[in-house]
Amino acid sequence: MPRALLASYANRLDFSGPATPGETLSFNRVRIELLSGLTVALALVPEAVAFAFVAGVHPLVGLYAAFLVGLITALIGGRPGMISGATGALAVVMVSLVAEHGVEYLFATVVLMGILQILAGVFKLGKFIRLVPHPVMLGFVNGLAIVIFLAQLTQFKVPDAAGNMVWMTGWPLMMMLALVVLTMVIIWGMPKITNIIPAPLAGIGIVAGLVIAFGIDVPRVGDMASIEGGLPSIHIPMVPINMETLQIIAPYAFILAAIGLIESLLTLNLVGEITGKRGGASQECIAQGVANTVTGFFGGMGGCAMIGQSMINVKSGGRTRIAGVAAALFLLIFIVAASPLIEQIPLAALVGVMFMVVIGTFAWQSLTILRRVPMTDAMVIILVTVVTVLTDLAIAVVVGVIVSALAYAWNNASRIYAKTYTTPEGAKVYQVQGPLFFGSATGFTELFTPEDDPAAVIVEFADSRVVDQSALTAIEAVAAKYAAAGKSLQLRHLSRDCHKLLSKAGQLMIDSDDDPDYAIAADYSVKTGILGGGH
Repeated sequence: MPRALLASYANRLDFSGPATPGETLSFNRVRIELLSGLTVALALVPEAVAFAFVAGVHPLVGLYAAFLVGLITALIGGRPGMISGATGALAVVMVSLVAEHGVEYLFATVVLMGILQILAGVFKLGKFIRLVPHPVMLGFVNGLAIVIFLAQLTQFKVPDAAGNMVWMTGWPLMMMLALVVLTMVIIWGMPKITNIIPAPLAGIGIVAGLVIAFGIDVPRVGDMASIEGGLPSIHIPMVPINMETLQIIAPYAFILAAIGLIESLLTLNLVGEITGKRGGASQECIAQGVANTVTGFFGGMGGCAMIGQSMINVKSGGRTRIAGVAAALFLLIFIVAASPLIEQIPLAALVGVMFMVVIGTFAWQSLTILRRVPMTDAMVIILVTVVTVLTDLAIAVVVGVIVSALAYAWNNASRIYAKTYTTPEGAKVYQVQGPLFFGSATGFTELFTPEDDPAAVIVEFADSRVVDQSALTAIEAVAAKYAAAGKSLQLRHLSRDCHKLLSKAGQLMIDSDDDPDYAIAADYSVKTGILGGGH
């Protein structure tokens, strides 16, 4: 079911068709990649400016971050086709740091954030993203789609006479909505006519041409802020190099690094399912780290993967590193040389593009499968979606993983049971079925009846596994009950990994002299008073 959902999702997004395996870098492929990069760059401008405002820094701080992070991750990232830049998930964390300590501390924090992400890649911590269950992934996708939608609503606000932002009304609102709908219709209809130009780029170009040609009075990019600037230059963060500074920036750096990697790795998995690619988690961690470290030294606010822009790129046909590099370079050109032109683009066109991204990103099938999947999975999908919208992505993913893990533990805890029989010698054998761990430890101890059992009891573990300290304690507790009743307890057919775990517990087990040297051990007696002596 998960692969079918993602396959359907990929088909819905990919209007121009993926690059086929082994496809040469033809003129047509380069054209698609460059036009896709241009589309992404146009969509990056208002996003970077808006997120800079959220963080409380100058718009160029966000634009420089979008350029540098986007360029470096495109060059050395783990997944061609992904787009990175300044993001709202990071901006909302940065705002309190900037307000309390100033922008220079932000730059220092971004440098430390990058170093932490590099270390995560070196130690291959990115592989743990595979522990994120599919329901959490669906909740992540749905939550971010809603967040992207809500972020676009701010474009429907204008300053009043007092400078306060208020909702549009009357004719300006009608015109804004009309242009948004027109952009969406063009994006929907263009692939049915031609794929020469990416549909989002065509939507932006046609709507911008109409607005400029007829002088339609609607908000434009330049109304947000001027994007004119020069080339980013090296800027060493002007902060004291001492423990006090480290104490200030370290908590923010850890949070930003975690949020950035979680969002980047989840986006990496999503783009990987669409483009048919695998792996690259550790490489992506290092790329994000290098990008943020460099950005911190060039006056940028840092960033991570952007699911919205990544979907625009995939939707426009971008499949190689060319599109990501082109997007970053086009953005730099906008800043340095083409700001007057870019500032004339109506925000309605860019909002229309992002609304189409929302429609394509939201996993609509998740609404229909809620009644078909286990109730726990349905709850996780809804929970992660809601928490993503109300708080942030990192908290949502952690909550989703914890709930999924607890549900898994509960399900496995209820599966432990034992079959019993008596040997010709008169010993009672308990054939334990199911894993023995913290969740099933109580159920395990309740399987035994020391007062009614014979003098010799054997616990058969061929169909079970001893997992953790709670399991060890449970085994010792059962053994103590039999010892108190003057009866013996032996463990049989422990796998080697289970044997190693029990031996490490402090000679909890007594090896038999005839222990065979193969994958399954023979009979073992149990020493008591090792783990439970302190209680």
